[in-house]
Amino acid sequence: MCRLVLVIFAVISATQLAVSLDPEIEEEEIRARAFMSIISKEIQEEGNVFLKAEWDYVTNLTDENLKKKTDISSDIAVKSKKRSEEVKKFNWKTFSDKSLKRQFLLSSIPGTDILSKDEVTKLEKLVGDMEKAFSTAKICDFNDKLKCDLELDPDIVKKTASSRDEKELRHIWVSWRNAFDPKIKPLFKDSVDLFNKAAKLNNFNDTGHMWLFAYEEFEIKDIKSQFQSLWEQVKPLYQQLHAYIRHQLRKVYGDIVTERGPIPAHLFGDPWALDWANIAEDFKPYPKAAQLNVTENLLKQNYTVEKIFKTAEDFFVSIGFPPMTQAFWKNSIFVKPQDREIVCHASAWDFHDGDDFRLKMCATVSKDYFNIAHHEMGHIEYFMQYKDQPVAFRDGANPGFHEAIGDLILLSVQSPKHLEKLNLSNASSDNSEVMLNNLFEVAMTQIPALPYSYMLEQWRWKVFSGEIPYDEYNCKWWELRDTIQGVEPPVQRSEEDFDPGCKYHIPAIVPYIRYFVSHILQFQFHRSLCEKAGQYDRNNPSKLLYLCDIYQNKEAGSLLKQMLQMGSSKPWPEALHALTGQRIMDASAVLEYFRPLQTWLEKYNRENDVHIGWDKSTKSRYYDQLTLKLVKNEYFTVISGYLCILYCFESVVHIVIIISSFSKQV
Repeated sequence: MCRLVLVIFAVISATQLAVSLDPEIEEEEIRARAFMSIISKEIQEEGNVFLKAEWDYVTNLTDENLKKKTDISSDIAVKSKKRSEEVKKFNWKTFSDKSLKRQFLLSSIPGTDILSKDEVTKLEKLVGDMEKAFSTAKICDFNDKLKCDLELDPDIVKKTASSRDEKELRHIWVSWRNAFDPKIKPLFKDSVDLFNKAAKLNNFNDTGHMWLFAYEEFEIKDIKSQFQSLWEQVKPLYQQLHAYIRHQLRKVYGDIVTERGPIPAHLFGDPWALDWANIAEDFKPYPKAAQLNVTENLLKQNYTVEKIFKTAEDFFVSIGFPPMTQAFWKNSIFVKPQDREIVCHASAWDFHDGDDFRLKMCATVSKDYFNIAHHEMGHIEYFMQYKDQPVAFRDGANPGFHEAIGDLILLSVQSPKHLEKLNLSNASSDNSEVMLNNLFEVAMTQIPALPYSYMLEQWRWKVFSGEIPYDEYNCKWWELRDTIQGVEPPVQRSEEDFDPGCKYHIPAIVPYIRYFVSHILQFQFHRSLCEKAGQYDRNNPSKLLYLCDIYQNKEAGSLLKQMLQMGSSKPWPEALHALTGQRIMDASAVLEYFRPLQTWLEKYNRENDVHIGWDKSTKSRYYDQLTLKLVKNEYFTVISGYLCILYCFESVVHIVIIISSFSKQV
């Protein structure tokens, strides 16, 4: 996750200033430049102070650190709000200097800083409490009920990845959610209210609308329909993969997995059913082919966590990017400290001084963290590339760009050819069966992430808009997971549960559609870089996209750097065009990359009569027993005020009437 400052920065542009033909406008632009110059330094310093306070909290979850962070945030919010009022005094929409005009545009929305100081303090406290509840939750071991210190990272993640005991997986799935979800739900509701209040004060309909400004602000309208179109492009590939995995899981778990229904969420080797790679080894297309065994080879070669990050650094340096700074190696946290609680969710930090960049994570030596290290370092390299831009432009072209860069590099790193170069593979990169198995494993991470990220933000947008009320949070969550992802809960759920809260980005209130966008963009970027490197030709079967590795190719690196150095100084379609020659997001590169696998899946599913798609889940048909009410009449009438029905949009109202054998009660 890229942790960015909540306040929006604005500073004077370094580009050549245009000359206005209108003397009054020209005079106002001169005053505007002076205004930006004056506030630039103080904004940058405030942002640095805030980020250090936030870092102190998430790396040491104490009430004292939370209060310190909250106090600093509320003080900065007051100043930010005042500055945003000053911005409005300028008629910036008439400015002839496009760079200056753009800085004012990005400075015109103060976000949550528009709230009162007390409200900002309350919001910071709510989010901090949710992060703490999420990060400190512990459960008991399935096989040792007295061992109750299992945490998400690394304990729950490891057990979910390795266990194939359905009962143990169900225990982990339920217990972990029960450990914190009930605490988070009311806090999340209060946070939504405050975020929505801020959005409306910023002249947006709701928070979802405000968050989408990053994608729609450049005369790009109805971005949601574009997201829908992108999902429709890749949906057939996902359905083929889903059908194949369901078919294979039935062989392992029997009738726990139905032949035509959604797949129970606890069986994917991942706490969220977001990344299916941990079960890829069980179901690879060619089980007898040689294995890559990346984790095993990392351990055999005595890799440490630091060496994993040095290896990631080496890749970026090989394509012409700078190495990490001394401050990075000094200040980052790579492994979990033993003396305090921290937020283990991996994140990259830019402290806006041009030198202090950090990573925070709780890594171990494994293939998963080998991949995560490259992803997070991609954020750092992006920070370093646009560090000389005006502070207003020190951000990704849109939020999805930032998430895409590390994963773009990972497409090369994960290739058998590259792993062979690093001596991290036991298999030959020339073996077609090995290649397809590897492509399958990459797909098991990449493809399920698309419906999951799309679904999560669909749910949250509807929460922000009021379409999903508080008493239907969980019902609608599972309705969307069923409809979009083909996944169902392993047990009955109710509105006493808050299953969305198990994903860090919900309690931390971090926008998530960026991950959907990034899983499209990274393949667009990869295709262009591979063409530049001469390693991809869609008309040449020996130069397939998934075989490309841009390691040590400085031409490809130079093309990528040119785009990254733009930061957010230009509308994102221009940044996209600079690298790809396209101005719209397009999922065709995803399909080109996975075409050999999709062909294989279609053939397998057809020959084995595997059902494609899924029927509606029955797991969501439940009644919240806590809302059963006794009505004084001839009957005991049971009506659930927030009855979670299979599909609420069908307006099916289930009323259970229990005819009493007792006499009337008056």
